[in-house]
Amino acid sequence: MGLFQLDSYVLLLSGNDCLTFIDGLSTNKVTGTCTTVFTDQNAKIIDMVDVITVGPNIALVGHAGFKENLVSHLISKILQQDVTIRDITLNNKVYLSTEECSLSEGVTVVETFRGWLVVASNATQLQPTMTLEEFNDYRVEHLIPHQGYEITSNNHPLACGLGHLVHEAKGCYIGQEILARMRSRGRQGKELVRLENPVENPTTSGKTHSLAIVRTSN
Repeated sequence: MGLFQLDSYVLLLSGNDCLTFIDGLSTNKVTGTCTTVFTDQNAKIIDMVDVITVGPNIALVGHAGFKENLVSHLISKILQQDVTIRDITLNNKVYLSTEECSLSEGVTVVETFRGWLVVASNATQLQPTMTLEEFNDYRVEHLIPHQGYEITSNNHPLACGLGHLVHEAKGCYIGQEILARMRSRGRQGKELVRLENPVENPTTSGKTHSLAIVRTSN
């Protein structure tokens, strides 16, 4: 099992409207634990987050470097809804496991398209077994985008390998019209690919192959 510590934040949302609030602002259909993407009015990524149901509450796990923008975005959209946001990042550490794992009590493990997301309180000591280079090789092999590499505010979800998180039959959310138009016209502009080295302008470099976002032929 490979275990890599992610640079993540953890937000805890409480209130009766949490799921409908997240669903109304993000690309995927959110009815419980899942992965989704928050986008701005130009369909550019604010962050990709893992949504985890925790009893009556909802945890959002995303990339630390994107936390400030996402929190500002969420707070500005709450309005009259019953949603409270609390930052519990300092109480937890987040990891990604390349294999299904069974860990101690107090650790939350959720299967995602990237692997198994592991959220552990600071009281639980987990020892990472993967270096950044090994983690990047794992991502390159499985064509997995990551925040700060492929997933950035310069890209829309379809361009960086997150099309499966953009629900095709979902109603209106911020950026939805642009993404729907790209799909209907078959013109998403760019796509994430895995290429054999050497690769020009890679987003993630691996030992033998690399990831890159390239223009489509359409």
